[in-house]
Amino acid sequence: MTTVLVASRNAKKLAELRRVLDAAGITGIDIVGLDAVPEYPEEPETGATFEENALIKAVAGARATGFTCLADDSGLAVDALNGMPGVLSARWCGRHGDDQANNDLLLAQIHDVPDDRRGAAFVSACALVEPSGEQTVTRGEWRGTMLRAPRGDNGFGYDPLFVPDDELAQGRSSGELSGADKDALSHRGKALAQLVPALRELAAR
Repeated sequence: MTTVLVASRNAKKLAELRRVLDAAGITGIDIVGLDAVPEYPEEPETGATFEENALIKAVAGARATGFTCLADDSGLAVDALNGMPGVLSARWCGRHGDDQANNDLLLAQIHDVPDDRRGAAFVSACALVEPSGEQTVTRGEWRGTMLRAPRGDNGFGYDPLFVPDDELAQGRSSGELSGADKDALSHRGKALAQLVPALRELAAR
């Protein structure tokens, strides 16, 4: 059994990766989060891009634990805000992980933006780093439109404010989609799906 450390304490991210592995029929990989390993100093996310931040986290995890480490950095890029909040998405309001405050601030900032200019994309970069130093980095994007008020209690972050362009979403916000539907469409699902060949190779060792 190969252990893959996901550099996150977010149970929903762990569950999403497990669903991707199950859908690909990959067995032989034990997915664990940061809560399952001794605490180590986490590197500050100082990268200017999602890819840089994902690699910072994955390299630190692999170096500290000796496990293959998977990390993602993701966020929302709003067209009317020139791609912001971007890498600052989780702390847009000035506090890390305060979803309500982040959503409230974003809605206020785009309040006057007309409907035909409310385009946006969720972006995810995933980095898989082995103890040997081998690196695989993938990127997924999910285009859509920003709502004027939140809808749905599923997901997290900006999910309730984002309606995907995908026909399969049928006008539902990301916060109204089931976990399986979101995996099939989302930015992180797309990035994780691109890691399947590398993960399959790990499982076969």
